[in-house]
Amino acid sequence: MMTPQKRLTRVWRQMPFFVWLVALWMLLWGQFTLVAFLTGVAAAIFVTRVFRLPPVELSGRINGWYGLIFLVTFAIEVVRGSVVVALQVFDFRRQPGAAIIAVPLVIDDDLIMTHTAVTASLVPGSLLVDVDRDQRILYVHVVGVDSAADADAQRRHVQLWERRIVRAVGSRKQVAQISAHQNATAGGSA
Repeated sequence: MMTPQKRLTRVWRQMPFFVWLVALWMLLWGQFTLVAFLTGVAAAIFVTRVFRLPPVELSGRINGWYGLIFLVTFAIEVVRGSVVVALQVFDFRRQPGAAIIAVPLVIDDDLIMTHTAVTASLVPGSLLVDVDRDQRILYVHVVGVDSAADADAQRRHVQLWERRIVRAVGSRKQVAQISAHQNATAGGSA
């Protein structure tokens, strides 16, 4: 039997998802009114009670500075990616190369993997095509790859998204793990 404190902790950890469902409901209806809010709450209660999904454990840690860095660099990359893809489309002299690259991730966490995959897919010029959950590998289709060096650069770019996400919302253990991995790979390449 679950103690009241554990039940309260469980509800508190799921609160961001509940709030997200209400916000998504209001966005889908395009109305930010009291009625839309109340029907969103009802829909969120219905969805969370009928569709029993395993709880996603959040780290409980948000680093505002790294969150801001993530948001700013993401916005810049979306604009930059849009311009690069547009230039590639209108350059009739050559076809841009494309490749599907395997991107190994460091952190073994479904939420971090999902955030990394979605972020990589939202930047124009790249799209997630498959995930190997057991091996922690994302398979990403990227445009503008003409050599192995280009593929390596794209791979490092997706791994950089993982590091930014972990620093923004990962647990202290995950931050230490990503830092240790970065130090090990930097030391190995020197």
